[in-house]
Amino acid sequence: MPDDKIEIENVNSPGRTTRVDRAKYLAMRKALLAVLPGKPPGLKVADAKQALLPRLPDDLFPQGETAGWWLKAVQLDLEAKGIIQRAPDKPVQLYLPSKR
Repeated sequence: MPDDKIEIENVNSPGRTTRVDRAKYLAMRKALLAVLPGKPPGLKVADAKQALLPRLPDDLFPQGETAGWWLKAVQLDLEAKGIIQRAPDKPVQLYLPSKR
């Protein structure tokens, strides 16, 4: 039976990992990466959430339930891995760094 959990990181807690539901993580990751722009300043987190909600499978996130928590978990993991970046100004704005 495949493992239904995945280990994620947190940019704010280096070296620490947490195990979370694989299907929800992957669905949120796919949705978030699909809506983020490729250059700064990026999207505010609230705007990213509104943009990605329609992309989430209803069986995992009925009516967007728990999407905010999962968005934050995936955001912090992807930041820790260098897949997304946060613009330096407030409020938090996220974007995909250009590939070099």
